[in-house]
Amino acid sequence: MKRNCYDDETFFQGYKKIRENEKNYNNMLEQPAMHEFMPDVRGKKILDIGCGFGGNCREFAEGGALRVLGIDSSMRMLEVAKKETDHKDIEYFNLEAEKLHEIKETFDIVYSSLTFHYIEDFEKLIVDISDVLKKDGILLFSQEHPIITASPNKNLGWNYDEKGREVSYSFTNYNVPGIRGSHWFIDDVIKYHRTIGQIVTTLAEHGFHIEVLHETSPKPFAIEKYPRLKREFVKPHFLIIRARKI
Repeated sequence: MKRNCYDDETFFQGYKKIRENEKNYNNMLEQPAMHEFMPDVRGKKILDIGCGFGGNCREFAEGGALRVLGIDSSMRMLEVAKKETDHKDIEYFNLEAEKLHEIKETFDIVYSSLTFHYIEDFEKLIVDISDVLKKDGILLFSQEHPIITASPNKNLGWNYDEKGREVSYSFTNYNVPGIRGSHWFIDDVIKYHRTIGQIVTTLAEHGFHIEVLHETSPKPFAIEKYPRLKREFVKPHFLIIRARKI
């Protein structure tokens, strides 16, 4: 099994602290959009890839899902999920997304929040998802926007005016897909960059119809709670895609 940064003590504690704070990018930007585009879960079988602490799994189960399978490669994340978000209709399983082919059942909805940019072989992932998704089933996923994943140079990013306000964002190597190393709580957090074109084309080539391609921007409620999010009108932070298997 490959190294999982979420099982590193320093990383895990740093990430957990962020998620425990209401004012974070997940709560203010990514999750509101994911809720907006999530189909009705009542009576549905749902697979959550990279389920983490299990919060989404619990929402699906409490919303009337018939069955929810949450998979994650981090044992530490699953320990929290099993303890804090247990439900009779949820099963948690320690499994890497790269081994999705080991699952021998099909689902109405495949959901994934902020996991796909950790996956090296995106095409295999989409093929495997297609295999476990029923015809007319929905794939809904979010990832870091390719503008964010593009630049390996830590000196790039926000540009400021004389008053310290973020006025633009610099990035490079957008059309050079591949591995990216970054520092987030610890060194050498590995992510993978691919362009929007590559993402959409891969989905189309493997039998998916794109219903929504959304690039996040802050909503009024988020700016009121977290004024710093105004800077996210400069560039999108997350990419969200909803696709139907045809």
